[in-house]
Amino acid sequence: MNPSKLRKQIIETVIAFNTSGLSVGTSGNLSVRTSQGFLITPTGIPYLQLKEADIVEMDLQGNVIQGNLKPSSEWHFHRDIYQAREEINAIVHVHSDYATAIACTRVDIPAFHYMVARAGGDSIRCAEYATFGTEALSQNAVKALEGRNACLLANHGMVVLGENIDSAYQLAEEVENLAKQYWISKQLGEVVLLDDEEMNKNLEKFKTYGKQ
Repeated sequence: MNPSKLRKQIIETVIAFNTSGLSVGTSGNLSVRTSQGFLITPTGIPYLQLKEADIVEMDLQGNVIQGNLKPSSEWHFHRDIYQAREEINAIVHVHSDYATAIACTRVDIPAFHYMVARAGGDSIRCAEYATFGTEALSQNAVKALEGRNACLLANHGMVVLGENIDSAYQLAEEVENLAKQYWISKQLGEVVLLDDEEMNKNLEKFKTYGKQ
């Protein structure tokens, strides 16, 4: 996809953050890999006001190579994830209600439902807390994402990875839905978890899930 179409898709997707309830206001951010590094949303600009020229391009050393605005304050973990995960081409970060609420308890989302496997493991880990926009947060996120395509950030929100913008956005919706279901099930009593054998079966099935 050419850079102009990528920029348009970034803007369309972050506007959808607000309309879908995944984020409020200017919270959250989105990036997509390019041949030179990655495109990322700027900091502090309302999504409905974004123009193609506002999307910032950075290299994998953390330098702005195109754009007049400051990149998202969370550009560190976008860069570090792209460096660590060559197969990843898009990253979504949002402060959705249920995922953020669970992140504020600093616990993982365990194997309460087989769809947890869609995020790549038998749990959705919660990364250790660090101040937003710091290298420490980036390191914690990269660690929590080892072998996974989604994680929670303690007292913060979620990070989701994808092969492209659409797959990352769809997984973010799924993680938020799982967080909501887990929260509801916790209100009803002790949650029964799927065992390792069953989750391994589900992980194997998800290798071909949704692929025609």
